[in-house]
Amino acid sequence: MTAPSESGRNPVGLLEGLATTRAIRRYTDAPIPDRDLATILWHAGRAPSGSNRQPFRFLVLRDGPNAQAAKAVLGEAFRAGWNAKREADGYRPSQFADSMQRYVERFEQTPVLVLVCLERYRESSPYEGASVYPACQNLLLAARALGYGGALTMWHLGVEAELRELLAIPDAVALSACITLGVPEGRHGPVTRKPLADVAFDDAWGSGADWITETSGITETSGIVERSGIVERSGIVER
Repeated sequence: MTAPSESGRNPVGLLEGLATTRAIRRYTDAPIPDRDLATILWHAGRAPSGSNRQPFRFLVLRDGPNAQAAKAVLGEAFRAGWNAKREADGYRPSQFADSMQRYVERFEQTPVLVLVCLERYRESSPYEGASVYPACQNLLLAARALGYGGALTMWHLGVEAELRELLAIPDAVALSACITLGVPEGRHGPVTRKPLADVAFDDAWGSGADWITETSGITETSGIVERSGIVERSGIVER
């Protein structure tokens, strides 16, 4: 398969993109063209950050010698991470577990990895992610808009020292996320989330909002209908 062509892309409205951008972990072998990759990163860079310092940095790994070495290191880390999580959390065979297993087994074949970093200008803080994770979400939404898919991961932290040495990443730079990108083997679609009434309060913690209804937030633009924990769109049902 090839990368999505401009003529073959269906425009994605902002609200629909927000409601249907899921983690995509199965990719074809097709590369992401330079122009599309640049577009994705440009939109990622439009994200807000504290005092507009824009400390986020995007280290792209595709098929260069450093990228191949880094993918090999990361592949081992991701397989170890998934194996530990599967055992600790007691995952049984399922569509999700199968997808994760395939994801880590084929990790080195992932078309594009983006190490999203934060160039620190002060001492590390538990709140510094506020200046980098909005850029991560922008990146994933931009990829969705162009017909690609991605997943934000953290298992790179298990081999952070090796990555720093291999890729010459300064000590003052935080490795905040590892995002995988590619042409989806499947497709994006509705996501299952908790009802709005379970996560939004009014005037005090735990106080329900009488202005929230079962259909709050659902618009014709998103084209999504949610009921009883089931999300439906275009004949797709996901629980």
